[in-house]
Amino acid sequence: MQGSSLQSNNRLGTVDIHFTTTAVHGTLILERELEEADLTKLIEQIDEDLVLSADMPRDDFLVSVYVGKDVGFYSDEYFAEENENGTGFEEEEEE
Repeated sequence: MQGSSLQSNNRLGTVDIHFTTTAVHGTLILERELEEADLTKLIEQIDEDLVLSADMPRDDFLVSVYVGKDVGFYSDEYFAEENENGTGFEEEEEE
């Protein structure tokens, strides 16, 4: 997600959107805090660019917003390599 309307090319975070029959639910995870005015602009931009463009009828757009940091990206390939190298968690033997 790029914040071009907020006059910045820095990554702001990620958004997950889930459509139901009556509402659209969004989870927005920001990598840094935003002023309330910038946050509402961003949510409006997400609504216009992503939610409304899906052309799905909805009664409401419900958004949960969190602030956190990216600690990694994991995939099946990552875990396969980790298992090959034996660097995964091992079960401890009980005595």
